[in-house]
Amino acid sequence: MAEEKKRTRRANGESAIYLGKDERWHARVPMGYKDDGTPYRRHLTRPTRKELVDEVRRLEKQRDEGSARQPGKPWTVAKWLEHWVENIAKPVVSENTYDGYEVAVRVHLVPGIGRHRLDRLEPEHLESLYRRMQSAGSKAGTAHQAHRTARTALGEAVRRGHAAKNAAALAKPPRMEEDESEVEPYSVDEVQSLLLEVNKRRNSARWMLALALGLRQGETLGLRWSDVDLNNEYLKLRRNRLRPKYEHGCGEAAPCGRKAGYCPNRVQVRRETKNTKSRAGRRAVPLPGPLVVMLRSHRAAQARERATAGNLWTESEYVFTKPLGGPLSPNTDYHDWKRLLGDAGVRDGRLHDARHTAGTVLMLLGVPDRVIDQIMGWEPGGAARMRARYLHVTDPMLKEAARKIERAIWGAPENLAVDKDQDNEA
Repeated sequence: MAEEKKRTRRANGESAIYLGKDERWHARVPMGYKDDGTPYRRHLTRPTRKELVDEVRRLEKQRDEGSARQPGKPWTVAKWLEHWVENIAKPVVSENTYDGYEVAVRVHLVPGIGRHRLDRLEPEHLESLYRRMQSAGSKAGTAHQAHRTARTALGEAVRRGHAAKNAAALAKPPRMEEDESEVEPYSVDEVQSLLLEVNKRRNSARWMLALALGLRQGETLGLRWSDVDLNNEYLKLRRNRLRPKYEHGCGEAAPCGRKAGYCPNRVQVRRETKNTKSRAGRRAVPLPGPLVVMLRSHRAAQARERATAGNLWTESEYVFTKPLGGPLSPNTDYHDWKRLLGDAGVRDGRLHDARHTAGTVLMLLGVPDRVIDQIMGWEPGGAARMRARYLHVTDPMLKEAARKIERAIWGAPENLAVDKDQDNEA
C-alpha cells in the first residue's frame, strides 16, 4: 500500500493515479493544451482505485477520439449557436442559407434552449422546444427549420470536441401535416387563364418562363441577355438573384428612425447574384416558339423603356428589370405574382407552385425523365426523389389510366356497346 501511495514520475501524456491524503484515489489525465499553449490536465477523484481506473480509461478514449470537452469555461448552447452562425456558418454558406440559420438561432433556439450547457443538452430539451413552438402557433415546418439548424450546429460542436453527442440528431422533430406539404399544380385551363392576363402586363415573359419551364424565381430574376440565345432558341442558367439586404446610411448623428430597408439613404450590403451552387443548376433550357416570340417582344419593349428614361435608366443587362432599369427585387416580384393570380381569377398559390405545374405538364406530355431533370435542374443522384416531390398525378392522368385498363381488360369501347345491347335483349 505504501508503494501505491507514492507518486512516481511518468512519461509525457501518461495519466497519473495516486491515493491522496483524503484517502480517495485521484488522477491527472493529460487532455492536450490550452489556448495559451500550456498543458491541460483533467483532475478526477473516486473512492476506489478500480472506479478511478475505469473513469480514466473512458476519458482517455474520449480524448483520443476527439470527443472530450475542451479546456476552458464550458459552452452554453446560446454562446455556441451565436458563435457558430456568425463565425463558422456565415463565411461558407450562401446568403439565403445564412438568413435561415440566423432567424432560427435568434428567434427560436437561443430563447428556447440557450441556457443549457452545450455538453449537457439532451434530445428531450429540443423536443420540448418544438412542442412549445407549435403551442405558440408556429407551423411544423418552422420547427423543422429550427431542428435542421440545431442538427447542423451541434454536429459541428461534436466534430470540434465541445460536446460528446449531437442531441438534435437524436431528437424527433414534429410530424409534418400532409396539408402543409401537399401542392396542387395549376391545371392547363388555369395556365391558359394566366396566359391571357400575362399578355396584358409588363415583363409578361417572366411569368411564362415559370409556368412553362419551371424556372425558379432566383434563376429568372438573375437572367441576363447574354444568357439568352433567341436565334438558337435556348437560354443558359448560371446564377441566382439574391434577396437585397440593407444597412442604414443616415448615420448615428441623425438617425432616420426607420428600419434599414426603409432608410432614405440605405446602403445595399449584399451582392445582387451568386452562381448556382450545383452543376445541375448550371444548365441549358430549350425555349418553345411562343416564348421566343414573347422574349423578342420583351427585348424591344425594354429598348423603348430605356430610350424614354434616358439618363434615369440604370443599366444592368438583366432580362427583367424595374421600369427605370436595374434588377427586380424578389419581394416586388412576389407581390406581382399575387396580383397576377387575382386579376386572372385563378386560385391563390405560392410562386413556387408554378414550378410544380411546369414539371407536371412535362410529365403529362410524356417528356423523358432525363430531359425533365435537365430542364428542372435536378442533380442525377437526387432526381428520382425530386420527381416524386414535384411531379403530380392529375385527374386527367388518372382518367386516361382508367381508359387504358378498360381497353386492356374489357376490350375496345365498341365491344362494350355490343355486350350491353346483348344484355338488354336478354
